[in-house]
Amino acid sequence: MLTKRKSRSVAAVLAFSGTLTISGLHKFYLGQPLWGVLYVLLSWTPIPKVASAIEGVWYLAQDEEAFDRNFNMGQAARNLPRVSNQVGAIASALRELDALRQDGLISEYEFEQKRRQLLDQIS
Repeated sequence: MLTKRKSRSVAAVLAFSGTLTISGLHKFYLGQPLWGVLYVLLSWTPIPKVASAIEGVWYLAQDEEAFDRNFNMGQAARNLPRVSNQVGAIASALRELDALRQDGLISEYEFEQKRRQLLDQIS
């Protein structure tokens, strides 16, 4: 499943905004809802505000590659278009393969073998 790429800048802005408003918004944005809830529950103390400020600095101190490793499952932004193009090409090949099967030009077994080979290329 492809998820939307998280932005280092947005995460930092949300973290810094937690020092003035509701702490923990950056945790929800980064897909860490349990931490977000904990920050909200502790909002009556200064702990989440201090932690948010430290995390905001940490996000900005990381380079894009490190941030992607930590919060985008290692998927760099420059790789996303290539993956999308690859998935699109494989989907097109699967449609063509299915048309060959429906026309009786290849057997069900041949279709299944080739389909599996194509889907293995996505991983």
